[in-house]
Amino acid sequence: MKLSDLAIASLLAAGASLAQLPPPNHAGVAMGHLHLNVKDLDAHKKFWVDWMGATPVKLGNFDVMKFPGVLVMLRKQDPPAGTKGSVINHLGFKVPNVKEFVAKLKAAGANIVTASEVAQAKGDYWFNPGVKTNQAFVMAPDQVKIEISEEPGMTVPIAHHHIHFYTPSLDDTKKWYVEKFAAAPGKRGNFEAADVPGVNLTFSKADTPNAGTKGRSLDHIGFEIKDLEAYCQKLEGMGIKFDVPYRKIPSLGIAIAFLTDPWGTYVELTEGLDKL
Repeated sequence: MKLSDLAIASLLAAGASLAQLPPPNHAGVAMGHLHLNVKDLDAHKKFWVDWMGATPVKLGNFDVMKFPGVLVMLRKQDPPAGTKGSVINHLGFKVPNVKEFVAKLKAAGANIVTASEVAQAKGDYWFNPGVKTNQAFVMAPDQVKIEISEEPGMTVPIAHHHIHFYTPSLDDTKKWYVEKFAAAPGKRGNFEAADVPGVNLTFSKADTPNAGTKGRSLDHIGFEIKDLEAYCQKLEGMGIKFDVPYRKIPSLGIAIAFLTDPWGTYVELTEGLDKL
């Protein structure tokens, strides 16, 4: 094996060893998972494992793609639409070098979004002065839009970065996630944002309401919660109505609950995925 191959193998092994959910914030909340409805499981496994560098595992019958900071769950179900046009326009991951990562994706046949969609793009990637980093967009199967951002000096090949919401009520959306999940308010470059361990929640203003996520390629996002039953009771005290109330799933070793935010994002709360 060549020295360069050894270095690559070492880096990938380090990434796999760190592919876990982060510790929670002071309220017991951390990023958990992204749940995708997919038409072709094999196509998604190729994209997430071979191209994006995920570590594949199983949770019961679910195929799960592990990244540092997030789990991507796949459910075989033909979605009617992708992320564009929904309240969550795209997902974000970060890598040490966008140019090199995009070149690898393009060589493998990935659908790289270029200047036809992103006006400031002058090729397959560009420097975005608004967030002061190199960026690119790639379309996963089933029109799941993914932004790739650069963070030089990262110690893993890839990690979860952000979820980008588009709603008519930018400030209200940010305030809701700050209040309900103790997200730390702030900015990401020029964007309004709030941070939960493992994810930056980024908010942009939409001129009109977008479609809810449930049933689309990105069906829901998930937060991992410490002492979920008590947390659900706290949210109910804040006026939250659950689509699926707190319940345990002994066969999977987890507990879950579902709710929908005021703008149509379907949200799952879990306890136990941090052990996966």
